[in-house]
Amino acid sequence: MSGPAAGLQAWQAAFGERLRHGRRVACPAGAPAARMVVYEGLVFQRLRGFLDRCFPVARATLGEARWTRLCRAFLRDWRCATPWFREIPQEFLAYLDSGACRQSLPRWFGELARYEWAELAVDVMDVVVPPHRPGGDLLDGVPLANPALLSLGFTWPVQRIGPAFRPRQPGPVHLAVYRDAQDAVRFMDLSPATARLLALLDGQRSGRQALEALAAELGRPADAAFLDFGRHSLAELCRHGVVLGVRN
Repeated sequence: MSGPAAGLQAWQAAFGERLRHGRRVACPAGAPAARMVVYEGLVFQRLRGFLDRCFPVARATLGEARWTRLCRAFLRDWRCATPWFREIPQEFLAYLDSGACRQSLPRWFGELARYEWAELAVDVMDVVVPPHRPGGDLLDGVPLANPALLSLGFTWPVQRIGPAFRPRQPGPVHLAVYRDAQDAVRFMDLSPATARLLALLDGQRSGRQALEALAAELGRPADAAFLDFGRHSLAELCRHGVVLGVRN
């Protein structure tokens, strides 16, 4: 590329660098400094708005000054791979996971951010619910897991973290994050065994087959007591809306 097009591209790149880095970088040629300050503020506040809405607990727990520095570092150092505004929070998670973040953060901060992001992710999921029977036999039928669902494991008790509780030691948890029939996002604590059972509901296995696979993984027989545990667990998942019923 050469000529006017190359010059325009170089100017746009300089403009973008100024927006990201602020006064650390010179204004592009011909851009008034006062107007650049306005643009810089608008871009940062727009980005900050998406992060504030998705991560209110992370913001409150980290504190306003540290949160602002983190948001500015994200704008400055991370190149988002998506043009969609609603995917900015997911890019923020990628930034935290990448090692590019040089700010000293609590060990649990990345998991807390992922926990908060899960609510947005489930809320905007575009899913189609297959035909099913809500009152079917969950043991001998094929259970249908809610398609608007994330089953997540965390090292830290993320659902308890906040300004009044900053854990010193890990405390593993499993959570189902899902959208109910009224399109409200819900959270449900799962035991490790129930979380694994949910993962085994692949839309092909019957409830009994999923429980037999779970028993094999645990190294125990799928006897009557185990199947009774499984029946109760499936019914509980169905009662909360994590499982919708059985496939037709």
